Amino acid sequence: MNKSNFQDPFEKERIEKGFGKMNDQGEEVTMVLGHKDVRRCAHNAKTYQSGAAPGRIVIPSEENIRDIRQIPFEVDPPLHADYRAVLDPWFKRPLEEEYTTKLKNQIQSLVKEVLKRESLDIVSEFALPLQSRALTLLLNTPYSQAETWISWGTHVFRSEGTALDADKANILYDYIDKEIERASAAPTDDLYSVLLASEANGKKLTKKEVKGVIILTFAGGRDTVINAVTNSISYFSEHPESLERLRNEPEILNNTIEELIRYFSPLTQMGRITTEASNVCEHSLKADSKISLCWASANRDANVFENANEIVIDRKINPHVAFGFGTHNCLGATHARQILKILISTLLEEVKSIDIIDYKENIEDLGHFKRKVGFDSLHVKFNY
Repeated sequence: MNKSNFQDPFEKERIEKGFGKMNDQGEEVTMVLGHKDVRRCAHNAKTYQSGAAPGRIVIPSEENIRDIRQIPFEVDPPLHADYRAVLDPWFKRPLEEEYTTKLKNQIQSLVKEVLKRESLDIVSEFALPLQSRALTLLLNTPYSQAETWISWGTHVFRSEGTALDADKANILYDYIDKEIERASAAPTDDLYSVLLASEANGKKLTKKEVKGVIILTFAGGRDTVINAVTNSISYFSEHPESLERLRNEPEILNNTIEELIRYFSPLTQMGRITTEASNVCEHSLKADSKISLCWASANRDANVFENANEIVIDRKINPHVAFGFGTHNCLGATHARQILKILISTLLEEVKSIDIIDYKENIEDLGHFKRKVGFDSLHVKFNY
């Protein structure tokens, strides 16, 4: 019973030094590992900036496959606040009753559909369709668009054996360009149209800025949501007692969601670029150095989380940073939380237990750190 056990590869260096090192396509990255230090750096946008060259703060760097700045992700204060003022109301829509009802119908329909099957791969046949269909609600686009997105696979910038696939990225960029032109010519009530009619920083958003927002919406919430869904199902398959406890104590469901997000940390890290010489954990950095805020490591810091390497489904105090911290907290966090809340609630109603038949782990190669981030495949049988 260890498929849902995700080891912490950063523990030794987090305790001994507070930082680690890795190489990103020839550029050295200093990985900030402790919870306190990660939050401190995330809060200090003046010294550790997001607004470097487009793609540079992502790990692996996407500088070679895009020159469009993802907004507001790659923008620093004070400009960042104006973009968030435009975007936050839209991305809080998952809390609205109509949105929640539609999302619930999508997820319940998918669960009932797969219950009829002898077995299925959760990654490609469940989590990917779930994420893609839910995205039609977030963008407020026709449900039929999901089939196009499903055909792209689990990551919009990567393909099997290739960390960065420029050809695959161009499929997304071409698609977004066409959608922006469509919305410009004949506006609707979708996100493309709303953005084209919006103002930030005293002027209307350009098509390039709109494209930057949409790229982030597609890329930022794809493999992360797929990992969160798949990893959660792997956990419940090995811990049926947790399903039973949630049936008896539904009041701890929100605690469980936050704990699953903390433990699995669907996004391992995100970079920042130093604007001046600085020190991280008494380690000197030159200006224009790349650091990473290692969310996955911070979320296992035993100085903050008791029994950090265990899933405690009723954990009360849980200041995890899986959705980032400070100015750049995740724009899609509300959407992701609602997906998990409805999914787990539906499993509690419809499923007695889950059997894992076969699986292939997805291991991130971060230099001498090897981190399991999820699964390339997870074949299961739902028992009902």
